[in-house]
Amino acid sequence: MSEQDETPSGGLRKELPEELPTTPAEKAEKAVGPGTPAAEPGLTGRQRLVQGLWPPRVTRAQLIVAVLLFGLGFGLAIQVASNSDSDSALRGARQEDLVRILDELDDRTQRLEDEKQGLEKQRDELENSSDQAEEARKQTVEKERQLGILAGTVAAQGPGITMTIDDTKGRVEADMLLDAIQELRAAGAEAIQVNGVRVVAGTYLSDSDKSVSVDGNKITAPFRFKVIGNPQDLEPALNIPGGVVQTLEKEQATVTVERSDKIVVDALRAAKRPDYARSSSQ
Repeated sequence: MSEQDETPSGGLRKELPEELPTTPAEKAEKAVGPGTPAAEPGLTGRQRLVQGLWPPRVTRAQLIVAVLLFGLGFGLAIQVASNSDSDSALRGARQEDLVRILDELDDRTQRLEDEKQGLEKQRDELENSSDQAEEARKQTVEKERQLGILAGTVAAQGPGITMTIDDTKGRVEADMLLDAIQELRAAGAEAIQVNGVRVVAGTYLSDSDKSVSVDGNKITAPFRFKVIGNPQDLEPALNIPGGVVQTLEKEQATVTVERSDKIVVDALRAAKRPDYARSSSQ
């Protein structure tokens, strides 16, 4: 057959170009699409996944949000930890101890309510009395007597407790005795005496040469507290879990508390005139 026979009827010879060989890079580009960087040849699927995730591409906004979330989580963790520490003593307490603590809080509330009612009664008596001057004088005398007991200038007697701390190891320090005084005051103690020294509002304690100094007076063990107040409030306040008695016993001290219907607090303090403060009443 001649060459003319192989030519189509149009007279033009249609030739197809030969298929060029395809490189591996072009195959990868066809697989992932144009414009997408192709993975290096010879990498496994896990390696390509790691290569896509690291290094991370973090924007400024994402970084700020991450820092804020970290700060919020850190603050919440600190808050939870502090609450757990403060509540650990109560969580480990027995049911009887918890009931005693609640009773003590109720007693404190009742004392404040009684004091409020007493002040309101004095106000009403003063307003309704026919002789207001005489009524005011009586209330002034009564108030002076009460303030004298609180200031330690007069002796006092009444129900209360006697607490004795025997410290044979010499490990009881001033701050432990101060904690005992503060706990007794919170429980409603009206007059306190320690080893012949009257405790008043301005009393200070300090450690002094293997002993304790109360307002500059050295006292040594055994430490004997004479306290006037409601015994049913004072004794439980000292024996609460983690309270005064348990703290002293951890220091190998022996603590005994005795209730009494009559406690005499006869140590006196000289009345001190303030150096700067003066009455503002005319």
